[in-house]
Order: sequence, then C-alpha cells, then structure tokens
Amino acid sequence: MKPTLTLLSALFLTSLLPLTAAELKVASVLGDHMVLQRDKPVAVWGWADVGESVTVSFAGQSKSATADAGGKWSLKLDAIAASAEPRVLLATGKDGRKVEVKDVLVGEVWLGSGQSNMAMTVARCYHFDVEKAAAKFPLMRHYRESSGPSEKPQAEGKGAWQSCTPDTVGGYSAALYFFGREIHREVGVPVGLINTSVGGTQIESWVAGEVQTSDPETKSNYDTRLDTFLKFDPAQALALHQKQLATWKTASEKAKANGTPFVVPAPNDPLAMYKLKGGPAGLFNGKVVNLVPYTLRGMIWYQGEGNAGSSAGLYHKQLTQLVTSWRTLWQDELPFAWVQLPNYTSPGEGWPRVRESMLKTLALPKTGMAITIDLGDAKDIHPKNKQDVGKRLSWWALGTVYGKNVPAISGPLPAGSTINSNAISVSFKHANGGLKSIKGSALTGFQIAGADQQWKHAEAKIVGETVVISSEEVAQPVAVRYAWKDWSDYSLANGAGLPASPFRTDDWPAVKK
Repeated sequence: MKPTLTLLSALFLTSLLPLTAAELKVASVLGDHMVLQRDKPVAVWGWADVGESVTVSFAGQSKSATADAGGKWSLKLDAIAASAEPRVLLATGKDGRKVEVKDVLVGEVWLGSGQSNMAMTVARCYHFDVEKAAAKFPLMRHYRESSGPSEKPQAEGKGAWQSCTPDTVGGYSAALYFFGREIHREVGVPVGLINTSVGGTQIESWVAGEVQTSDPETKSNYDTRLDTFLKFDPAQALALHQKQLATWKTASEKAKANGTPFVVPAPNDPLAMYKLKGGPAGLFNGKVVNLVPYTLRGMIWYQGEGNAGSSAGLYHKQLTQLVTSWRTLWQDELPFAWVQLPNYTSPGEGWPRVRESMLKTLALPKTGMAITIDLGDAKDIHPKNKQDVGKRLSWWALGTVYGKNVPAISGPLPAGSTINSNAISVSFKHANGGLKSIKGSALTGFQIAGADQQWKHAEAKIVGETVVISSEEVAQPVAVRYAWKDWSDYSLANGAGLPASPFRTDDWPAVKK
C-alpha cells in the first residue's frame, strides 16, 4: 500500500503543467515574510528561461542551478541556523534579472491541511477579543495557500505570508496558530505555518489519483467519486438546492416565531462547492503539489468529518495513503500528527469508525494524535475551542520532535486486552501519572458484550495502568468498547488530564439501522 518513490516522482516530473518563463521568478510560497526551516538543507526553486543560470544568495552563502527544458530551476541551500534577523533572499539570473524576497526569518516550519476545522480561523474561536489583543508575535508567520482545485498537478500556486499581529491573526488557521504559538514560546525560534485547507472536503480530494488507484479498494472508491463528479448536473443540483433552501427557511422562520433556537446551517450552494472542492485528487493537484519541496519540520492534519458516512471503514487505508504519499513526495519521513474527531451528534457508527481509523494509523512511525473527544459540540461541527486542540498537538511535537519535557504527548491509548473469566482487562500506554476518572467519580462510557454481540453497560475499575471491565449481564464477555458513539459518554484520562481515545476490542461490522 505504500506509494513508491518512482510512482510519485513520475507524477511530479511528468504531470506538472509547465510555466512559460516570461521572467525570472521564484515559487509563490517563497515570498516576503516567509520562514525557512532551520538546521536542514533548504529547498529554493522557481522558473527562468530554458538554460538560464540562476544564483540564490542568502545568509552568507550562494548556490546556482540551471533552468531545465521546462524552465524550472531548483537548488538547496546548506542548513541554516535559526535567526530572528530579517534578511533578503536574492535570486539572480541573466542580464541583471533578479528577484528579492524580503523579511525572511529562519526557524520551524509546519504545514497544516484538512477541511473546515483546519480552515477555521482564530476569529471564530472562543475569546477572540482576548486572543486578538495578545497576538503580538512578529516572529510567527502564516501562509494561506489560496489556489483552487485542478484536474492536473499544478507547478505554481497562490498565497501570501503574513506576520502575526492583532490585525492579521483573525485570518490565521486557529488549529495551526494555537499549535504554532506553543512551539514558538517553548522552542524560542521563529515559526512558519503553511495552511492549505478547504472546508467540506473529503480525504479523497487530498491524495494523488495515482496513489488512490494503486490499491483495489481505494481504486473502486476513487472511480465511483470521479464518476459522480464528472456526471454533475448544475441545473439539477441548483433545482434541488432551491428546494432544500426553501425547507430550511420554513424551519428557520417557524423556530423564530416559536422563540426557539435554530442552529441548522443553510444548505451549501452546490455550484460553489463543486468549484471549491473539485473532484477526487483535485485539491492535491491544486493546493499541495505546488508547495513541494518547501522544507518543513512536520505536518498537521485535521479532517475526517467528510468521510464519516458510508465509506468510514476505508479511512484507515486512506489516511495511511495520505501520510506515506506526502512523505514520499517531500522525500522526507516528516513527523505527522492529526486531530481525532471530537464528540458530535451524527447518527450511525461513522464518527466512531473514523476515530478508530485514526487510532490505527498511529502504527506508522513518527506519528501522533490529539484526542479531542471532550472538546466537541453536540450541534456544531466546528467546535470553538481550538486553543486546547493546538496545545495537545504542541505537547506531542514538543515531546517527540523537540525533546522537551511535557506533561504527556498523548492521552491514554489501548495497548492490549485479556479476558479473565467474567471480566476483560484493557492495558494502556501514555498513562502519565496514572489513569483517572475525568469526573472524579466512577468510570463511564464502557460497554461489554458476549458472543451474542449484545452490548451492555459495564462497570469499569482502574487497576494501575489497566482498566477492568465487567457486567452482571454478561457472564462470558468477549469484547469491550469505550466511547463508541457519535456523541459519547467519556470518563478516562491520564495524570496530565488528557482524555483516552475511544476504542473497541472487536472487529464486528457496523449495525445496520
């Protein structure tokens, strides 16, 4: 299932739409106010006339490259130490042509991607007035990739870097900002955050078509989604949207007349969403490829809501494809973390199964997960507490990537289970100071079942770094589940206060209702 370097290299080298080099230029992500990654060779690239020699000078060193038959040139500067000094990166070509990139810092660079909860801005979070006033971090920078989807990989994108001030922070990705703020405070170097995300998208949009079609199961899913995209009928979609909008308006007016809250969002315009999201692999082509090979420290992913439907069981394989293929494309086994879906009211087992897929994908090396089951909102798919999301991601990064002493890099994760007569014992890693009840009372959220697959509420007791689960209604248990619902009861945490991941010990198919 792991994409080969040959496959992705072929994609990158042969499928990119060439640019006509009317002028010497650098890639759009290499712009004023950027942050370059410290302590690693730094990639710099752009376009010029075919055969033109281009020299890049920065931080006391100069490197040269020659534009290839497509007009692209690329080189790597030697590793550079962190620096808060604003400097100019200079690219020079023939006949005195030059490009200056100003106010360049060197520090830590992280890329964030996903759907609306990654795109969600600081302005939409809790306590924005307080956060805005405090956002005086001139050494933090944010790049928003603003290109659209594409049927083919695009060599160049659109976007701009911004310094962090009270006037700009409202437009930052909240999850990235609160993560990066902690990195900046604790590591003490400039921080660059690259945000390439689009609301309402599914993971299929973010993985190369060649990767998705390399596996029979994901190929079938890809082919189905591509067929649906190609058969999209604007007139039919608009007619349906108008009916849905009329129904929504009626319900809204009725709630207003009755003086009752109405939090259901208006139906999305299908034509706008069609253009915004594109088909499968469309956002990978339009919003990811053009960022390669920008030198990074790591990556953050916040997505999954869009895949919590009928294909939720495929998400483990898809997330694995995304992580491994992006690492292959960057030719670097980058640290990679994601946000596990929080509590939310959504019928069926889709949300629990996506959470489980995220848990399973931690089998990949250098990966982490922020468990957020306690940070959800029953009626809002965009919970406003992104401060704790960012902090939990930062604890993982600080503890594993930067070697800092943190309270915990994760909430408790199941490490194995054993059946002992009428009870099942589940052991945990990342207990960090001992397992405990979040509420200070008896553990809740556990279920237990026998071979009949009938789930019963269970009693759970903490014994060291193990939880023992049993029920008087199940004499011979075979499986346990914890927090296995869309909006689930939860209670287990570690000594650092981080909640345990939802899990199950069975592999039974979803119950059809």
